[in-house]
Amino acid sequence: MGYYDEHYPPKRRKKKSGWLVPLLLGAILGVLLVTVALPVLVDTGILNNAEQQKNERSGPKEVVNVDVSSQITEVINQVAPAVVGVINIQSQMDFWQQQEENSQAGEGSGVIYKKADGNAFVVTNHHVVEGADTVEVVLSDDTHVEADLVGTDLFSDLAVLKMGGDQVEQVIKMGSSANVKRGEPAIAIGNPLGLMFSGSVTQGVISGTERTIPLDFNQDGRADWQAEVIQTDAAINPGNSGGALINIRGQLIGINSMKINQTAVEGLGFAIPIDYALPIIEELETEGKVTRPYLGVEIYSLEEVPQTEWDSTLGLPDNIKGGVYVWSVEPLSPADRAGLKRLDVITELDGKKVMNMIDLRKILYQEKEVGDEIAVTYYRDGKKRETTIQLGKQN
Repeated sequence: MGYYDEHYPPKRRKKKSGWLVPLLLGAILGVLLVTVALPVLVDTGILNNAEQQKNERSGPKEVVNVDVSSQITEVINQVAPAVVGVINIQSQMDFWQQQEENSQAGEGSGVIYKKADGNAFVVTNHHVVEGADTVEVVLSDDTHVEADLVGTDLFSDLAVLKMGGDQVEQVIKMGSSANVKRGEPAIAIGNPLGLMFSGSVTQGVISGTERTIPLDFNQDGRADWQAEVIQTDAAINPGNSGGALINIRGQLIGINSMKINQTAVEGLGFAIPIDYALPIIEELETEGKVTRPYLGVEIYSLEEVPQTEWDSTLGLPDNIKGGVYVWSVEPLSPADRAGLKRLDVITELDGKKVMNMIDLRKILYQEKEVGDEIAVTYYRDGKKRETTIQLGKQN
């Protein structure tokens, strides 16, 4: 009978040692193969060709120097000195001291577009300098220069300033807005929120061309004018007004003017096309104002009148879908001399349909000159009439 004694454990079986001999033989053969075969592979070029093919697959190795400057940064460096700040200074009466004091009423931006006869000329927005008693231009190096207001125009929202040109080194390059395309790069330069952020640069694209935005100058709820603008998603904020919208070549294509200021709207900025602005800038520079032809009537869009009045009061036929009605006629004006009367409804000018007041002003201000004759089609008491008016000068 067997037994178990912890002091004397049972004998363990011996492990077989058959694995040792094959291991030793494998190691010896490996050393022999490396010693004998490696020189042969090197001599025949097989190993070198394999290494070369590996290098070819991975491509050539070269040191690359990255230049962080780009075309945009170079363009900005060239253009930025031509974009300036514009300060609107107005005189106000100090109640306690009983004397006038100058105070800053607003800030905006401007663009130096010309140097001549020792002077430099700046274009900005009408609303930037409106009501100013004194205007200061702030150059890119923070130099303040007093400027003269040469001329300003409400309808185009443009104004021209003149100042000494001694400290002005850079004038912007003029481009053209005629050929701008949706999607092409656009860069806005100006002073958003004032001079604290002077020379700010925002980049985007041209979002739309030949846009029209209704403007209400007297805040009576009726559009007084329809501005033709370039739409961009480059950020344009208060203070950017009057600054430069440039293309990728650094050429001026627009004067930043406005943005849609609604909480639900982003990326809707607008600029005055430079091709539209240049003739006005030149006229402001030489004449101090823009002279436009006028009829001498107070008019309103027919769409503001209830449809029931179109028939009962104005006597219009059913085929009339739009027009402008005459509310009053200035005595001895071109319209008065041509026989227009109160409640006449104008539907065509020179054969072009007039659906509202904006259509009428667009034809008058963009297609006609003072002294031109214009054919007017209108309705009075339901009857179609025609007359010709020689356009006068707007005072």
